Amino acid sequence: MQTNLVQQFANTAEGQEAESILRACVHCGFCTATCPTYQELNDERDGPRGRIYLMKMFLEGQEITEKTRDHLDRCLTCRSCETTCPSGVQYGRLVDISRGLIEKELPRAPKDKWLRWALARVIPNRRLFGFLLKLGQTFRPILPGALRTKVPPAKTARPWPAGSHNRVVLALAGCVQPSATPNTNAAAARVLDRLGITMVEAPEAGCCGAVNYHLSEHEKGLERMRQNIDAWWPAIEAGAEAIIMTASGCGAMVQDYGHLLKDDPAYAARAAKVSELCIDLGAFLLKQDLEPLKVAQSPGKVAFHCPCTLQHAMKQSGVVEQVLTRAGVELAQTKDKHLCCGSAGTYSVTQPEMSQKLLANKLKALTIDNPDRIVTANIGCQMHLETKAQVPVQHWIELLDR
Repeated sequence: MQTNLVQQFANTAEGQEAESILRACVHCGFCTATCPTYQELNDERDGPRGRIYLMKMFLEGQEITEKTRDHLDRCLTCRSCETTCPSGVQYGRLVDISRGLIEKELPRAPKDKWLRWALARVIPNRRLFGFLLKLGQTFRPILPGALRTKVPPAKTARPWPAGSHNRVVLALAGCVQPSATPNTNAAAARVLDRLGITMVEAPEAGCCGAVNYHLSEHEKGLERMRQNIDAWWPAIEAGAEAIIMTASGCGAMVQDYGHLLKDDPAYAARAAKVSELCIDLGAFLLKQDLEPLKVAQSPGKVAFHCPCTLQHAMKQSGVVEQVLTRAGVELAQTKDKHLCCGSAGTYSVTQPEMSQKLLANKLKALTIDNPDRIVTANIGCQMHLETKAQVPVQHWIELLDR
């Protein structure tokens, strides 16, 4: 694709990166076949190819409008198009760059601006989110129906293992997971303990930076990344062999720390090391002897939802299924595995109508084989699916902790 970026963007690092991504696109249209929003709306501007043209027009100096931004906002950034693309177009990165630049050029309406500001302040703040969640759970029985479904029931965590081993891995507690699904990391720690591996969390590590970064607060997102690197670094220097991701949404961001901070002289080398050590829990377990993890009691037929961040961003499609099968878990048949459930970070709040359509589609696809439960690998997907699912929804690692 030929490009002619205006000087305003052509002389910047982000502009040059965007241009190289644009030039890789051969506008073949394969991506439209796997785009969830295009399949729903049948509008070229709501598919990857059309959005690429819209971003190209903006970067070449054409006036940006609210309508253009609406088409970009409706993008889930699921990156299914990247898996499909024969030319290797890094669409997700292009969207992040373009959205950030557009945010500076075209102010949002006050209501929209306030919503995004609130999301970027509440969700990454572990204590504030936890307080508000507990408040919602306390008053859940008297909340209006639509709001009540969005507040997950309170969950508890069983104790972390007390022993320690020579092999040590790091984990990220994150921002939402400690209060919404506190047993996820605890279950992972117990499973790893059975394999002779100690999993530890760095208390100072918080949000991975994805919420701020994907809401176009790039500097704030980078600041959170630096904080996590500082929090993990002593353990890395002490020999931690991996940074285990139990939420693939966080994993997709942490694996990109090295790229996003490559021009930061104080953090470039350490960020690259963090990205090198970042690995999804399923991929890590697949390298281990799984014999001690064989389930003694069947959890029934299990439908696995592979999050977009796991299959399209982390490129780990099929990995968790292999782990569960080796552990003796019976997997249910599903369809349309490549399509997003509609959670997509804050998308379910900023684009509720489309999010609900995709949720209904996904639950239908996950339950064609009448599973006894649904499991997934990302906190956002888990909470989103749980709002409408007719069977229990949990993190897959909890099956191996039974």
